[in-house]
Amino acid sequence: MPFREINSKMVEATLAPGQKLFSQRGAMLAYRGEVSFTPNIQGGQGGVASMIGRRVAGEATPLMTVEGSGTVMFGHGGHHIQVINLSGDTLYVEADRLLAFDGTLQQGTMFMGSQGGVMGMVRGQVTGQGLFTTTLKGHGAVAVMAHGGVIELPITPGRDVHVDPHAYVAHHGDVRNKLSTAVGWRDMVGRGSGEAFQLELSGSGAVYVQASEEKL
Repeated sequence: MPFREINSKMVEATLAPGQKLFSQRGAMLAYRGEVSFTPNIQGGQGGVASMIGRRVAGEATPLMTVEGSGTVMFGHGGHHIQVINLSGDTLYVEADRLLAFDGTLQQGTMFMGSQGGVMGMVRGQVTGQGLFTTTLKGHGAVAVMAHGGVIELPITPGRDVHVDPHAYVAHHGDVRNKLSTAVGWRDMVGRGSGEAFQLELSGSGAVYVQASEEKL
């Protein structure tokens, strides 16, 4: 179910009978047609196991199940919205950045320590993000939120991408990540926060980076 971008901060989804999507509660701005909104208590397509994983991870962003026939407009907090289309691969994204996504996508959680070992765990502690991250897998569309817009950076073998952890939004593909020390220009120009780290991503895929260091 593709999302149509109305502007940089609003998207519209068209629902047909038998289709459904999940959205963050409070994200519906307006709708036309016969559409129902139901609080989701099973953690999305991933079921009870996913719900438990999200709660343990502190990733308990409440969701709504959206069903019916009509069009629904979504937006939240004036954040910029980026639509990501998946073609059978997996998207790794922080739960609070999810605006809405196809009900056909399989939802789960992943322990960040499994990507980058101990450094993956450190990433969660340093950035204030959970040690777990949400995964969405399959064929469908995902609308994510960010500050100041998003750029997609390709990751190819031999050409790693280094990202400020606070600017990281999501990534997909066969990608490994680790945290590395990055003492340098930030400290020299007076913007150092005492957390001079970079998130290093390698492999094959893409990473989405926001134009800000602000958290949602």
